[in-house]
Amino acid sequence: MMSTGRRKRLGAVSNEQPSQPASAYPPSMAPHPGVDTGQIKEKARKDLLDLLEGVRGKKNLVIEKSLAGPIGLFVKFSTLQDHGIDKVFFLENDNVDASQKNVIFLARGEKAAQPIAIAEQIKRLQKNSNIEHDFSVIWVPRRTLVCNKILEDAGVLGDVGVEEFSLHFIPLEQDLMSLCLDESFKDLYLRKDSTCIFLAAKALMPIQQAHGLFPRIIGKGDNARRLMELLLRMRTEQAADDSNTSNIGMLPSASIERLIIIDREIDFATVLLTQLTYEGLIDEMFGVKYNQAEIDSSIVGPAPGAQQSGKSVGTPQQQGLKRKIQLDSSDKLYEQLRDANGAIVDSLLNKVARRLQNDMKSRNAESISELRDFVGKLPGYQSEQQSLKIHINLTEEIMKNTQGDIFRRSLEVQQNLYDGSDPSYQHDTIEELISRDVPLTAVLRLLCLESCISGGLRQKDLDNFKRLILHAYGYQHLLTLNALEKMGLLSTRASANVLMNPLGVGGATAEGTKTNYNYLRKVLRLVVEEVNEQNPNDIAYVYSGYAPLTVRLVQSLIQKQHLLTITKGASAASNGVGSAAQGWQGFEDALRNIKGEIFNEVQKGDESAVKARHMLAGTGGKVKTVVVMFLGGITFTEIAALRFMARQEERRRRILICTTDVINGSQIMDAAIETRDFGKG
Repeated sequence: MMSTGRRKRLGAVSNEQPSQPASAYPPSMAPHPGVDTGQIKEKARKDLLDLLEGVRGKKNLVIEKSLAGPIGLFVKFSTLQDHGIDKVFFLENDNVDASQKNVIFLARGEKAAQPIAIAEQIKRLQKNSNIEHDFSVIWVPRRTLVCNKILEDAGVLGDVGVEEFSLHFIPLEQDLMSLCLDESFKDLYLRKDSTCIFLAAKALMPIQQAHGLFPRIIGKGDNARRLMELLLRMRTEQAADDSNTSNIGMLPSASIERLIIIDREIDFATVLLTQLTYEGLIDEMFGVKYNQAEIDSSIVGPAPGAQQSGKSVGTPQQQGLKRKIQLDSSDKLYEQLRDANGAIVDSLLNKVARRLQNDMKSRNAESISELRDFVGKLPGYQSEQQSLKIHINLTEEIMKNTQGDIFRRSLEVQQNLYDGSDPSYQHDTIEELISRDVPLTAVLRLLCLESCISGGLRQKDLDNFKRLILHAYGYQHLLTLNALEKMGLLSTRASANVLMNPLGVGGATAEGTKTNYNYLRKVLRLVVEEVNEQNPNDIAYVYSGYAPLTVRLVQSLIQKQHLLTITKGASAASNGVGSAAQGWQGFEDALRNIKGEIFNEVQKGDESAVKARHMLAGTGGKVKTVVVMFLGGITFTEIAALRFMARQEERRRRILICTTDVINGSQIMDAAIETRDFGKG
């Protein structure tokens, strides 16, 4: 498709034997023995429909926009219609009509904007409608004092029925669950609002109640520690409440190995890099939200049934029309492609096209049984052909972008920065991009990446770039730059020694205050010189030579011996740290050079009960689940790297990925960018 490989390593293939078979990207793991994501989705569906059924007769539903996508993952509009919903309105549009007596509002209850909007719309309907409406409000995931107070002050609290819909984790795939909190990154790091930490704890607690305590809670980062402490406190509160206490919930789980919590703040650099897996590239260029991407019909063609006779893809009539493309494991071809490095997707598509062509030749069957077999497979062939057509068109569009000069120049700067080159040599390129009026997000990503990797920019360089940005993009971005500094994404370099101190001692950074990539690059082997993108043998394939720090940390817990071998050599791996070693042993020096606190908490139940269960259940052979929680967001590229690890570990353990949201570098820049124009009006 395109050459996303590293400049110095284009076409480089490792001499090591690949740890994966030729088909390096098989479908996702099977359902987890401990945590059934399908069951979680079904429970959410049932709970919502029960709440809607609680309001008799026909009703209109007013839903917050940010909830429409997540709820669409487990219930269809046709199902809502079957349960009495007549029309659906978005809360933000303020256009609910009086066509039905019953009106149900479905919104998040954590912020003031939603209850204010609900109160205003209730008062408008009461004033303008001839019907005496029955109003209901369903708060997601909980009712708060803020909601009650705002509705009470507006004088409508007594006119509404109030319910809670405890919607927490929403399964995106069998191995991936998200809280779908769109603003969790902005809340946590810009507004310093820790609500999402509380919601993450509330989401993890039902897993403990259903499957037993996480035997070990381990992680890195200040916010991660707060989440751990909240879980321990909630466990204590649960134990004090006899009505909620169960034998299962108070014993360490037999099906879950541990909970790993990663704070996004420890590794901002990874999320700022351009994603280079197929799914990551689609997300970078079109945006993937709730397993869907909106793509121009001129690229992928109109939706089935909407193709006009005589019109081909790309005709002017289709320009500007958007088509929603489903991007999940229901598309078996996409399931094979999504975690592959973008550089090899075209070859994978060619193989599929040739196989389909050969399969279609079998329609010239010689016997009735052969013909019957072909007819039975025909719907599958047609579905796969349609999917193949979509992904070929997507790949061609991605190729146009990745072969462009701006994409290549930006990627070159990124690779030079994480390689450890002198960042000042990249400034001419960044200044050129500003002069070419590239989108502000692209420029800010490069500056923030340099700041994160190099421990900040020199004061005179930062001042120069601030001046260039304000002149080129507008003076309202004084607020943008201030927001980036507040989030810790953009800063001045404390000392000139930061770049020159690769040992992680002395003048680099105070322990735990900044992540020292210059030291970690070597000790955790973040940069892999020779990467095999076709048959990868290291997680670094997802960035064509760079291993995400967050996933390396997970690897240091799950694949300790392997990581010790590739970072310190086989002899070092065999000395001192055994394969059964728990916790962070063997990587203490690296952890001291990563921002945030370290914790390793063991949860124990009643010893006699634990022994009795072990005697009854035995100890051998069970594949356990490792729950990995990303607080502040995770990228599709990191998800691909974790899935790569999961395939290697599938005989020993399974990995369940949980997150507050799926994010990318442009989204975290958008969280900081000031959209108001103070120079006009």
